[in-house]
Amino acid sequence: MPEGLPVLAGAPATGEAGTRSDRAPLLGFVNDAETEAALREGLADALQAVPDIRRANIHKAIVALQHGAAGSTLVVDVAGEEQPLAALADLAQVVEPNVTVLVVGDRQDVDFYRRVTRGLGVREYLFKPLTTEMVARHFGTALGGRTDASTVLLGGRVLAVVGARAGVGASTIATNLAWYLSEQAKRHTVLVDADLQTGTAAMMLGVQPTSALHNAMEAPERLDELYVERAIQTAGVRLDVLASELPLDQHLAYSAGAAMRLIDLLQRRYNFIIIDLPAVRRRIAQEFHASAHQNVMVLDPTLPALRDALRLLSLPAAPRHIGRPLLVLNRAGTPGSLTVAQIEDALQIAPGVVIPELGRRLRESELTGKPAVSVSGPLRDAVAEIARHSAGVRLAAPPSRFLPNRFLPRFFK
Repeated sequence: MPEGLPVLAGAPATGEAGTRSDRAPLLGFVNDAETEAALREGLADALQAVPDIRRANIHKAIVALQHGAAGSTLVVDVAGEEQPLAALADLAQVVEPNVTVLVVGDRQDVDFYRRVTRGLGVREYLFKPLTTEMVARHFGTALGGRTDASTVLLGGRVLAVVGARAGVGASTIATNLAWYLSEQAKRHTVLVDADLQTGTAAMMLGVQPTSALHNAMEAPERLDELYVERAIQTAGVRLDVLASELPLDQHLAYSAGAAMRLIDLLQRRYNFIIIDLPAVRRRIAQEFHASAHQNVMVLDPTLPALRDALRLLSLPAAPRHIGRPLLVLNRAGTPGSLTVAQIEDALQIAPGVVIPELGRRLRESELTGKPAVSVSGPLRDAVAEIARHSAGVRLAAPPSRFLPNRFLPRFFK
């Protein structure tokens, strides 16, 4: 980096002396709608306010900032720039020193990341395509979000799929998501069915439930890596299942902390841990829910599901949670049901993924033990969107020979 190059802001503006009280919490200039949507959703938790995000490249951002102040946080997009470092140097001339600067781009090499964050003082840099989870994990934590990114990166990602109420299709989505991540995305995945009496994950994948998960939840002192290795049921080359089927009249003597201990062991072994959570929030479900990094909430277009979704959204987030739950509207378009617009108006949040009614195909899948995502185009597209939003998996993106986003903060904090 040449000597004398202007340095962009590095220190957070919030709470510091000299911070302007009339600033917006975040001002952003980005090139495309997908990046804008990921920023709005991913930063909702960290900002607790509506960000001002405009469609413009970095050159238009510089012109705008010459005539007005930046927000406490500034996001700029350098994707497509032939000389992004020079453009950022120009930006430094018009940005006040106490503004936190975040940069989005399309360069994926580590040298560029180092020069932007160390040489120019940018707080964080992410390359496209962005996802809500990626923004919350890196940009959100850089702005004082709830979770330290370094703790999230240790081991596999934990995704909890929970229905707003029983019967909305959460187990179907959890099962198909686990299959998709293992078979299509080629990630080592385990599906944990937290409903130990009436769960259907094992049945949907054609495997036999065992007593291993039940025993582990009652006696966590037995849990170690060898126990986990013997307890899992194989459902595919990269897909395993943990499920039990207790008699309906048998009481589960759950031992506090067992769920978290199991998840910690599974994180050492798998890229993704998918938890199929029952709608009833017993102690075991609460602890599994708290162990997740990202929650996927499923509802159908009915008034009872809408009511219970509102109640779940009002609950406080656990320390590991990153951002808001991903809302999945299942069975949209069912005759006599609520419309997508009505649900969005009631929740004040648009569903992130909408799945049409696929009744016959799903019933056939349950009979054959073959996940519906492998044969149904609409469901496969929807599950791919869930994987992109909640797990950061995007199969359309070409593989990179450089380090992925999730590794950069560990090396260059």
